[in-house]
Amino acid sequence: MQVLSGAWISAVLFLLLGTVPLSGASRKSIGHHVKEATYLSPKFELKPGSVLNRYYYGIDFPKGHIAVKSFNGEVVDEHGNSVPLHETYLHHWQVIRYHQRKGNRNTLKEGPPREEEPLGHYILRNSGMCQDDSLIQYFAVGSETRKTKTDIPDPFGVEVGNPADIPKGHEEKWMLNVHAIDTRGVVNKLGCIECWCDLYNVTKDATGKPIEPGYKGGLLCCDDKSQCRMREGFVGRKRRLHVRYTVKWVDWSDLIVPLKIYSFDVTDTLQTSRSKSSKALATTHNCKFEYQVESCSKKQRERNACVHVKRTSFPMPKGGNIIYGLGHLHAGGIDSTVYGEDGRVLCSSKPIYGKGMGAGNEKGYIVGIKTCYPKPGSVKIMDGETITVESRYNNTREHLGVMGLFFVFVAERLPHHHFTHSSLP
Repeated sequence: MQVLSGAWISAVLFLLLGTVPLSGASRKSIGHHVKEATYLSPKFELKPGSVLNRYYYGIDFPKGHIAVKSFNGEVVDEHGNSVPLHETYLHHWQVIRYHQRKGNRNTLKEGPPREEEPLGHYILRNSGMCQDDSLIQYFAVGSETRKTKTDIPDPFGVEVGNPADIPKGHEEKWMLNVHAIDTRGVVNKLGCIECWCDLYNVTKDATGKPIEPGYKGGLLCCDDKSQCRMREGFVGRKRRLHVRYTVKWVDWSDLIVPLKIYSFDVTDTLQTSRSKSSKALATTHNCKFEYQVESCSKKQRERNACVHVKRTSFPMPKGGNIIYGLGHLHAGGIDSTVYGEDGRVLCSSKPIYGKGMGAGNEKGYIVGIKTCYPKPGSVKIMDGETITVESRYNNTREHLGVMGLFFVFVAERLPHHHFTHSSLP
């Protein structure tokens, strides 16, 4: 899954589009109070070996003051058929919340989301600590989307659409970022989805800045409209595709306990500086979002000990009870874990690898990731507690552009009541 980083931000123009509802937004009520709607993203086209990395503003999303209970998506063709990862690899999708001035007539925008007064866009970040416009999404996964559980148990939910939080003259909206790679007919499917620079013939990033020596693969080399190397003589048709996504929610009430979404990055490094004006210490979280996993030695391979471990630690300014969590890894990933200050496991997540050919079970691809659902009140992060994020990869071979992200949904208080409708998980 990709994140929003100034290092790889593209300069492509894209339309401020709303999504196309699936059958008028396929919508139904489930349980006693939970509602569900399914939508289609705007159409996008991919030819063999091509890459799409676009941002679609104003997508269809449930209206009103609600609590989101789950969000799932997948790539489908123009007939609604699920597309397998070995044909179109979904590097990631991510959904971002923002406020926009009512009556805004601007229809063109350059680059990914950021706050812009002329366009009247105000990005609403999650509670993560990375400093720039990155890891700000509310919901996001990658190739694992089809078999990853995203349901939030009762009586918890992600509060959105509260009129009291929307500035006067503005309205709340959502955007969808899609990063997809067509691997039909390419010379090396793994190399294409890991974005090896030599396969994309890329030496400069999307802004025209030369890529630093030693950077062999990652987000800089597979941005929008890039092309992976094809097998000689391969011919394939252009495809029209969508992201089909389903949202479950309940209308907001005082019985719902709101959750905060924290995004953690294993590449996060802390820098402390002193303000010249106040002389107070300020801490900056620098997140690189991706890293390289070097291959293990011959002796390690002989001992079957090829495990690459990367970890980072930082304090949580505000704690709470973990209600739900999941990691994000790329091919070769073994697991991802968040530890407390005393070494206790707060949350752990393991990938599910496919074993076949059909969509949702593609051999060698991560098709799902196991999530954690601690019993409410059983796993708590204390205010100011230092936590450690760890990701492990099998490094029998080198992996480029991998990620070690973790998302936790935290309740700052626990309920003092019993919720009436059934729990989703």
